[in-house]
Amino acid sequence: MRTFEAAFASHIATGQTTLASCWRITRTDGVVLGFTDHDVTLSFEGTNFVPAHGLDAGEGTAKLGAQVDTSEVVGILHSDAIAETDILLGRFDGALVETFRVNWRDTAMRALMRRDTIGEIVREDGAFRAELRSGQQALNVPRGRIYQALCDAELGDGRCGVNLEVDAFRAAAGVAAVHDRFRLEVTGLDGFDEGWFSFGRVGWTSGSRIGKGDRIVSHARIGGADVLAFDAPVGDWVAVGDALTAFAGCDRRFSSCRGKFANAASFRGFPHIPGNDFVMRYPKSGDVLEGQALVK
Repeated sequence: MRTFEAAFASHIATGQTTLASCWRITRTDGVVLGFTDHDVTLSFEGTNFVPAHGLDAGEGTAKLGAQVDTSEVVGILHSDAIAETDILLGRFDGALVETFRVNWRDTAMRALMRRDTIGEIVREDGAFRAELRSGQQALNVPRGRIYQALCDAELGDGRCGVNLEVDAFRAAAGVAAVHDRFRLEVTGLDGFDEGWFSFGRVGWTSGSRIGKGDRIVSHARIGGADVLAFDAPVGDWVAVGDALTAFAGCDRRFSSCRGKFANAASFRGFPHIPGNDFVMRYPKSGDVLEGQALVK
């Protein structure tokens, strides 16, 4: 059973309440936004909760056990706070949403009702509907490691240890042409070998995608021009002249870790693990059968 502070509980017990709902959204890029269904701005805990035109909370559920509780917030898109472009760019994906019930006459009387993350967002007819998922959603995230030949670390993270901020592994680049939704021609990579940035990533430093990061699938050199292919349709949101920083990529193989990054000691895979066809193998003429390691 939920309990409230004495002052807030006493206010509810009167039966004549002056309550409003407030939502604080903390995006994954650190931007904090506050909204309320009241008609004036409310402030507490360092956040201003501005009236959101048409913002309304849907029905919430509470389940026993480890099931994920869900609710939703429905609102009208308006450029001052929640723009459709920001939603399409994924700036609200996975954002933390804290839902408060507040006495708008005295905001010191309030209670945190829910703490959720934004799941699916549906846009239609100038409005949005955001699904809110409870903390149990974290239980659906895979944990642990997979016993496999490829490295399971993220290039540049603490387990990998490679410093991507050195000149050998990063380059300032710019968009020279948009080939299609997934492929961009860029300048600034001519000092690197073709394929150096395959399986890498970029961070955008200007344009509509500023502050966002995208995965590079391949780095090709076509007619002397560097073309990056991405795993997302970035071409819809960039323009010629947009600036980006490209970071070297890794195919997660032991040979790349050793040869490209000189980081074999920190390789986080199991290169000696037999492949799926191991039980079907048999000696063939010309095989070297001397008991040496499969990967040196």
